[in-house]
Amino acid sequence: MNNERSSAVGSAPELVVDEEKIKKAIQSGLPLTITTYTLPKEIEIYIEQVVDAFLRHMNQLKLKDYIIYCVQELVVNAKKANTKRVFFTERGLNINNEKDYAAGMVDFKEETIGNIQHYLKLQKEKGLYIKVVLQVKRNTINIEIRNNSTANKMEQLRIQDKMARSRQYDSMEDAFSSVLDDSEGAGLGLVILVLMLKKIGLNDDAFTIKSTDKCTIASISIPLDQAMIENISVLSDEIVQNINSLPQFPENVLHIQRLINDPSSDMPTIARQISIDPALTADLLKIVNSAQYMLSKKVENISDAVKMIGIKGIKNLLYSYGTQKVLGDDTVDKKKLWEHSYRTAFYAYNLIKNFKNDNNLLEDVYVSGILHDMGKIIFSNVRPELLNKIKGFCSDKNVPASTFEDLSAGMNHAELGALIAEKWNFPDKLVAAIRYHHDPEAAPKACKDLVDTVYLANMFCEYENGNINFDQFDQGPMENYKFNSKKQIDALLERLSRGFMREGQF
Repeated sequence: MNNERSSAVGSAPELVVDEEKIKKAIQSGLPLTITTYTLPKEIEIYIEQVVDAFLRHMNQLKLKDYIIYCVQELVVNAKKANTKRVFFTERGLNINNEKDYAAGMVDFKEETIGNIQHYLKLQKEKGLYIKVVLQVKRNTINIEIRNNSTANKMEQLRIQDKMARSRQYDSMEDAFSSVLDDSEGAGLGLVILVLMLKKIGLNDDAFTIKSTDKCTIASISIPLDQAMIENISVLSDEIVQNINSLPQFPENVLHIQRLINDPSSDMPTIARQISIDPALTADLLKIVNSAQYMLSKKVENISDAVKMIGIKGIKNLLYSYGTQKVLGDDTVDKKKLWEHSYRTAFYAYNLIKNFKNDNNLLEDVYVSGILHDMGKIIFSNVRPELLNKIKGFCSDKNVPASTFEDLSAGMNHAELGALIAEKWNFPDKLVAAIRYHHDPEAAPKACKDLVDTVYLANMFCEYENGNINFDQFDQGPMENYKFNSKKQIDALLERLSRGFMREGQF
């Protein structure tokens, strides 16, 4: 892989913007990333082109000039922060020591500008990167500029000072007329950035800079246009209402659910009812005899299988089995979606089993993996008459046809799936896993391990299929599992993939 690269949107050296991949990422909720080590001019131009295309597909081109300025400012600042690290190291100065920091900054700007190629080469050798990440999370466009140089105390204080100063100004003229410390070359630019965000109606919370023990992250959060949000919401509600009018779970599934909830029912009665449905029986025996239970001999008796999986396991089996019966798997596209779902479930189950050892999560995470893309599966089930009805609804309510096209292609599928799950009275944890599987940071704390696991399992599948690169994984779930290298993920995924194929589910 070339050191100056992009992920999911194009590849060096051509640096051609891939419009289809940008559109697919938006619709699927996947991140787009561009990673560079030296930020040459062609990468700067490429970043601008990608941001332009991203905003265009989000119908947010009115923000283009403001956002591109902000991204460029933050990217250059990240590059300077990396340059500072190699400069201080070469000078034998400790960048985290206040006295050394003050001494180094005296001639940092002059020295590095005069010999910039030397310092850029050192940055590249040390693997100091600048990464731009673009992603749509629910009703917000998230833009992040990351660099793997942790801001020290002096730098953090300086950033806080500039952020505080920016709140004092009402216009660009006020900022320009003020005398600002220019020793590091980023002060005025940061103030202008905040003023630009104010100008397009974003408040102080829209822009943050935080530093972890591994990297510094500058984030801009842009709420989608209110009209667009309302169109998505109205159309999603209409789809949910119509999907809800489809046949409910098969009667046998409903009957078993009633038996489970009846205190007077016993396991033999539940087992007999399950055995009435050959497909459900086959699914239950398949799960019990899979590698996850590591049995010494095969279980062929449905009563033993019911005892093995337990009441909670049966409940979860009914959610996935009932959903598949209602939504079907009668087309090539649906079969691909279900295959992805079962692979995600298998990966998620094994992540919990091997890294968390939490038996309470095992059944929950398996069914969550199966149903995480329920929103997409629902759309693949839309029949012509329902399609025409929804298109008519769009026309009557002046909802743009493009909104329905985006939804049908997968945009908002996590929320749509969660709404359906709520309609069908699925447990709160399962609803959360569906709703937040692309946005684990937003998940309730009580569901963190569950959501992080489904997120990682889904991303493993996308990574395995070549849809994303290693650097597109969210750091939160990765840190939760103590995953920190591509080599580690590649080795784990190889084992998981072999295990899934041995299961012979597809």
